[in-house]
Amino acid sequence: MCGRYAASRRPEDLAGIFGIEKVEEPEETLAPDYNVAPTKEVHVVLDRPLKDAEDPRPVRQLRRLKWGLVPSWSKSPEGAARMINARAETVHEKPSYRRAFSSRRCVIPADGYYEWVTGSQERDLEVEGRKKRPRKQPYFVLPADGSVFAMAGLYEFWRDKTLPDDHPQAWWVTCSVITTEAETTPLAVSPAEGPHSLAEIHPRMPLMLTPDRWDSWLDPSRTDPEDLRSLLAPPPPGLMRAYPVSTAVSNVRNNGPELLKELEGPEEGTLF
Repeated sequence: MCGRYAASRRPEDLAGIFGIEKVEEPEETLAPDYNVAPTKEVHVVLDRPLKDAEDPRPVRQLRRLKWGLVPSWSKSPEGAARMINARAETVHEKPSYRRAFSSRRCVIPADGYYEWVTGSQERDLEVEGRKKRPRKQPYFVLPADGSVFAMAGLYEFWRDKTLPDDHPQAWWVTCSVITTEAETTPLAVSPAEGPHSLAEIHPRMPLMLTPDRWDSWLDPSRTDPEDLRSLLAPPPPGLMRAYPVSTAVSNVRNNGPELLKELEGPEEGTLF
């Protein structure tokens, strides 16, 4: 799954990486976020005609969207926090995602994502019934070469009918990260202690799109579900690394580059 990630690149950096033509200019620029949690506003890359423009061609844009998809037919946005992930295996058929999958796809840029693993000693205690809340060790997963982690995503529009048309919050634009089965092949760089594949950390992972798939994924003219499903193939193995980080990241109130600091090994009490 993807429940937390880090995103520190500036809009101008993302514009150069993705070939963005239009950067949304909000009142406040999003600051680097080292602990992105559901329902936060996030940067998203999408191809879409500009609003009120005479030229109907899609324009590559960097937009601010809320993480947690609200389907257009939803009566309220209350379920957004539960819809942060869409499974690659079923995204084409689930009512909440299939319309967005066919025409509203995006890329969600990240440095990498966090995932938590329960230490073996902690799991043993849990099985024995001696510990109800096992302490989990967080790992940061990122491309081994330091490139952007481009997560496949979907976005959707939702109209709050309780507000007038000219209200700034009348329209919500929300997004979801697509996940796939975690890689079982060895990591490009493995920690000295701990997991040697992503599957040993968690059975699922965000679907990372390599640069050769960005244009095809973002192209709104591609609408055939079967054609699009070919783009959901996992990236080549051996591109990722993972390392343990401080359990401070487990608290969403903590936020700063120190959360990405690599530990020499799992923290005491969280041995893998």
